[in-house]
Amino acid sequence: MFDQYILPWVINIAFAIAIFVIGKIVVKMIIGLLRKLLNRSNMDNMLINFVLSIANAVLFLVVIVAALDSLGVDTTSLIAIVGAAGLAIGLSLQDSLKNFAAGVMLLVFKPFKEGDFVEAAGVSGVVEDISIFNSKMRTADNREIIVPNGAIYGGVIINVSARDTRRVDMVFGIGYGDDLRKAKELLAQIIAEDDRVLAEPGVVIAVSELADSSVNFIVRPWVNSADYWNVLWETTEKVKLRFDEEGISIPYPQMDVHLHKQEES
Repeated sequence: MFDQYILPWVINIAFAIAIFVIGKIVVKMIIGLLRKLLNRSNMDNMLINFVLSIANAVLFLVVIVAALDSLGVDTTSLIAIVGAAGLAIGLSLQDSLKNFAAGVMLLVFKPFKEGDFVEAAGVSGVVEDISIFNSKMRTADNREIIVPNGAIYGGVIINVSARDTRRVDMVFGIGYGDDLRKAKELLAQIIAEDDRVLAEPGVVIAVSELADSSVNFIVRPWVNSADYWNVLWETTEKVKLRFDEEGISIPYPQMDVHLHKQEES
């Protein structure tokens, strides 16, 4: 009886334990090798850890199935149950899987990084964290916005911080009765006096439109991205003050109404 029933089970159990122990060692070695390969690829650490955790879970499941198979357990039904459960979970978590896939793409292709100011999914702010399922942004007024990665990757992404320099686009209007050449000279002086304006590319100052109530100038200097808002705001203030000093008006939209008296017959 011992040789017929107990001994085979003892051998199978010992063999299963050996498979499990050796399998864990092999899995650890494979994960270590995979980690080294991924680190050399300059992949994001968060994505590396996620890939390694998935690989570790899959390989560990293979070890468990192999150990159970050595005990004579029918693993076919077990694999089928795991597959069916995975399908059911996948169907119930479609949105989460969409966000997960988008998160992987964001971490791999890196259209932006932490610290960049971006406009995406209808919101704008500084990126503070990029996780697998969502990204965290901080708005200019210090609000925290958590945006699903699917909404970000599925739309247009504007990365304001991607380039070192930016062009400041400004429009200033003067009255039709004002001195056009004088206004243009004043605008050129204001820009030339600002040390933050870059020499290259050159500044564009030109008449862009003969509007209903004003003659409009476009003023387009290039600055370092960090100086963009300060140059925009301060230049706007300087232009208003200088135009006031020099007697150049900045007209507002207006309408002239002419009344005609109809003579009685």
